[in-house]
Amino acid sequence: MRLFVQRSDVGEFRRRYRWMVLIVVGAFMALVGRLVLLQLVEGDVHRAQARRNIVREGFLATTRGVIRDSLGRVLAANRPAYNVYVTPSRLDMEKAWPLLTRVTHLDDAEKAALEQKINERRGLDAKDRRRQQQILVKVDIDRDAVAYLETHERELEGVEVAPSPVRYYPYGALGAHVIGTMREVNREELAWLGDRGYRAGDRTGAIGIERRWESYLRGQRGMRKTVRGAGRRLDPEQLEAKYLEEPRRVEPIPGRDISLTLDIELIESMERAMHGQLAGAAVMVDVRTGRILALLSKPSFDPNVVSGGQGIKAVSEAYTRLYADPLKPTLDKTISAAYPPGSTYKPFTALAGLADGLVDPKAEIDCRGGFEYGKRYFRCTGVHRRVNLHNAIVQSCNTYFYELGSRISIDRLASIGLDFGFGVRTGIGVNPEARGRMPTRGWYTRRYKEAFRGGFTVLSAIGQGATTVTVLQLALAYAALANGGTVYQPQVVRSIETSDGTVIQEFPPRVRRIVGVDQSHLSMVKSAMQGVTSEKHGTGYAGRIPGVDLAGKTGTAQVSHVTPRSVDPQREWYFNRDHAWFAGYSPAASPEIAIVVLIEHGGGGGKNAVPVAMRVVRDWQKLKEDRLAARSPTAGSGKGNL
Repeated sequence: MRLFVQRSDVGEFRRRYRWMVLIVVGAFMALVGRLVLLQLVEGDVHRAQARRNIVREGFLATTRGVIRDSLGRVLAANRPAYNVYVTPSRLDMEKAWPLLTRVTHLDDAEKAALEQKINERRGLDAKDRRRQQQILVKVDIDRDAVAYLETHERELEGVEVAPSPVRYYPYGALGAHVIGTMREVNREELAWLGDRGYRAGDRTGAIGIERRWESYLRGQRGMRKTVRGAGRRLDPEQLEAKYLEEPRRVEPIPGRDISLTLDIELIESMERAMHGQLAGAAVMVDVRTGRILALLSKPSFDPNVVSGGQGIKAVSEAYTRLYADPLKPTLDKTISAAYPPGSTYKPFTALAGLADGLVDPKAEIDCRGGFEYGKRYFRCTGVHRRVNLHNAIVQSCNTYFYELGSRISIDRLASIGLDFGFGVRTGIGVNPEARGRMPTRGWYTRRYKEAFRGGFTVLSAIGQGATTVTVLQLALAYAALANGGTVYQPQVVRSIETSDGTVIQEFPPRVRRIVGVDQSHLSMVKSAMQGVTSEKHGTGYAGRIPGVDLAGKTGTAQVSHVTPRSVDPQREWYFNRDHAWFAGYSPAASPEIAIVVLIEHGGGGGKNAVPVAMRVVRDWQKLKEDRLAARSPTAGSGKGNL
């Protein structure tokens, strides 16, 4: 009977067996599910990852576009440079290092610093990757050094000469503010520039045309795919066919070239004419189109240095020196700084007075050296006695305009200024642009928290007080005076081109506003401005050059006596001097160009600014004549016309 009785341990085994089967089946199902997930659901992802492990994508360098002036002369281009690197773990410090330091002309300080850095890396653990990281020894070595290092390559194990393109500015500091500079992209910028194709070590435009037109100039990298570690036994073509997806190679797209409206010869002329002046700015504009022919901001800087062509250390030293200079060489004084215009604003005050019927052109006032208004006495530049509107502009009589300022509204003075483009940005878009200021009654009330004073209008009538303008604004406004009232959008880029010269896009002149000025009133003012340089008592007569037909207005603008902190006390006198201005156009009868010259702390405008403008216009006239004589009858492109 016992044979038919079930043992108790058999039942327990069967129960355990069922659990074991369930566990095995569950594990198997989990394995199957994982396989389904890996091979079916995530198969494409893992295949792509496996492919990336054996496929290497290498970037093909592109070429940055060239910047040219209106006659095709290169203002910014690229040149090859050669940098020297060493790998600490492979470098022979006894033989190779002394030879390298001699060839690269390292001074004692550089040599000691590099030796310390190399020895620190060599002293690390053998598995430390920093032993294999290259150290930069010298930037942009000369061709003789490159040839020597390549010839003695076997003796210099651990030394590598790497080519690197460098932005090159053939004319150095000339026009540096408007042409621009380059800088290396920093880590913070890579967070948002990485999506645009930038990588660590890339350079981008910092200021000027280089920055504003970066998207056109930089070009687009190419790409080439290769298979890693193919080995000798494996056919590279078969591997590439199996693992490389199309496209296998994408050719780089070179950057677009930029053709400017600037004429580098005119900028050179401005630099020569301002020789001996510490600081200032000059602008020349085509009155018929608003195209900018020349821009100069002084003092300047060498963009070849600050763009990194001579290494990071040179860049740091250059900026330390530039920022410490009280003359502010990094500031674009044609666009980014605003100054009181002084008497160069009087033609606009005269137009406002004529339009409102407040001025009788023939009526005279008696200038006895100043004008008493309320409890204040406003001084004139001299004792002019009987003067009318014409003589007041020719001789720059402040008393005449003080008297007009006592009868005109300050809002009216601001209104005529806004009509001609003062107090608003011109929209040139090259560098940060100052707005300038056309103060109104409301502005003064908010600023001083008290009742408006009539003396504010008296000062505004002669371009003083809170009135400020930029050099570019004044040039465009005088261009509008010259052409009859058309205020143009300033233009510095003429066209975008491919590397072979094919024009992709041209930029025609654009009109911002046509000022509704009475042409008879404008003729009176223009006649007076011609007398400034042609009549014996004109403030610009002493600086005239025979044969130069130039009309305009001088200005001597008072400055607020606030001396920069970094200025030597012995040089405070310079920063307390007035600014010297001249604004005008040429030829007087049929204007083609407008020119504005500012000499910072230069004193009298007639004595210091007029000679500069005269010399520049003389050079412009000569260049124009020479180019017209050399131009063939069939030339019809018009490119580079003055």
